[in-house]
Amino acid sequence: MKKKLLTMLLGTALVLGLAACGGGNDEGGDGGGDTAQGGGDAEKIFTQKCSSCHGEKLEGGMGPNLQKVGASKSKEEIAGIIENGQGGMPAGLIEGEELDKVADWLASKK
Repeated sequence: MKKKLLTMLLGTALVLGLAACGGGNDEGGDGGGDTAQGGGDAEKIFTQKCSSCHGEKLEGGMGPNLQKVGASKSKEEIAGIIENGQGGMPAGLIEGEELDKVADWLASKK
């Protein structure tokens, strides 16, 4: 009984943790309001889609610290991680022009 309860609790925590990293990808919106669609700046996109795991100041949390990620990874490497996912990070959280902007912005963090 205790093993089943513990397994259920750990499974629920894992699902909730992964769901938090995937936030900010709402479908069916009209493009208005606070969204960073249509050419929003990289920091705003990061705040909406990445900060729940990487921290508002890039300090890390559930995801790694990104304050100096540009010192060890190129824009292309960062874009590849965002596009394909890595570790617990799901793929495709940011796409297209927004992906390019965020990768460029993060690559400048040295």
